[in-house]
Amino acid sequence: MPDNLSVELLAVQSQMAAFVDAQLKLTEDALPSQHQRVREASKQAGFFFKTQPAEFGGSPASALELTMLREMLAATNSPLASSVFGPGPGVLHAAEGTLRSHYLEPVLRGEKRGAFGFTEPDSAPRPTYAVVDGDDLLVTGIKSYVTGGATADFVSILVNVEDADGGKLGTAMVAVDRLASGVTIDREFSSMEGGGHVSMKFDQVRVSKENVIGKIGEGMPRALGNIGNVRLMVSAQAMGMCLFVLDYVENHLKAPHRSGSPLGAREGVRLRYADMRIETYVARSALYRTARLVDDGGNTVNETIATKVFCTETAGRVIDMGVQLVGGQALVTGHPLEALYRQVRSLRLIEGASDLLRINLVKGRLEMDKGRV
Repeated sequence: MPDNLSVELLAVQSQMAAFVDAQLKLTEDALPSQHQRVREASKQAGFFFKTQPAEFGGSPASALELTMLREMLAATNSPLASSVFGPGPGVLHAAEGTLRSHYLEPVLRGEKRGAFGFTEPDSAPRPTYAVVDGDDLLVTGIKSYVTGGATADFVSILVNVEDADGGKLGTAMVAVDRLASGVTIDREFSSMEGGGHVSMKFDQVRVSKENVIGKIGEGMPRALGNIGNVRLMVSAQAMGMCLFVLDYVENHLKAPHRSGSPLGAREGVRLRYADMRIETYVARSALYRTARLVDDGGNTVNETIATKVFCTETAGRVIDMGVQLVGGQALVTGHPLEALYRQVRSLRLIEGASDLLRINLVKGRLEMDKGRV
């Protein structure tokens, strides 16, 4: 539950509430300067480092603390919220040697940006693969939905590794420089929530084995480990959206109306608003329980799947009903609910489409005896 937080977490919660009130207010400044202001203020307040490893000067927060803070930030519905936390290590969290010095450390300092390449088009002749060639890998394939790939310095991609004779060696996560020979961007596109993505091709791209994250054979678990963290983050974001909408709609229902009485006086409106609150209450309970389970350790793949599906689908219904109750003005470009209506639809697809996650959840239960209720 969002309740029953420790005294320490309640103190952090109060600190974030004060930070939000002081820093996440839009001004007349140019947006880039606002983001820089928020980043610097976040560093001073200590929030910036909560997503970064201790060995790099960070003060990493628990899954529960990050969930609480991410929900609070999403509830502001401010674009400046994206600048509060510093860049995390992602799949590079255990990087050593060249990977650490050339990729991880510059990422954490904000000097380089990475992207994550996992999805492949249905039309691809085969999954992206890499053939061992001495001390190198030759990477070939397509990653069709690389978010931020157009401006990233490198992309971490999942590949199937083979020896020179075609023998299967397992999966690997490999860091590939975006400007490396053989890497091309064949399509750049934007999705309706405003994100920028690319389709990226790899044609016999020569990459040193030192760019393998971990070991060959560990690729899928490393990719899924990163995805699990992101799924919990997306779930917290979805709940923050719901909190914003509930507050916005409540104010709308209490406001004077041309009919002479507030909309909130009507029984039908009250029933719809009650459903919004009920669903948000239940989804937030699942979110905070899962965050605690993640902190306890052990396998929580099915729990993060269940939470991501339920929270994002709940947010879709809550925001949709919020638009319905506010009316046509909520569909006008620039209205806060219009923006959320576009943004929330993508949450049911990123880091695993809802039905695919349902299938994986049942597979985890029936074939691997994982998961709990």
